[in-house]
Amino acid sequence: MCVCMKTTVEIPDALLTEAKQLAASQQTTVRALIEQGLHRVLAERTGRAAHRLRHASFAGEGLQRDMREGAWERLRELAYEGRGG
Repeated sequence: MCVCMKTTVEIPDALLTEAKQLAASQQTTVRALIEQGLHRVLAERTGRAAHRLRHASFAGEGLQRDMREGAWERLRELAYEGRGG
């Protein structure tokens, strides 16, 4: 459960306008941008590195043709086939 506290922050008009435009273009909120910024600053100043996921994509075209329209249950069965699942 997240316990949140409301607070008031004074932000220059130009900065807020820019933040609103960025939030809209990225389909997020100014609140989310502020939270991301605070997390970064806190991580920098406490010496913690921000957690980054490694690039794990691979070349290909997604699921095999006969599995593209498959139900999740069937995909799960195939994934666990021979593994006791």
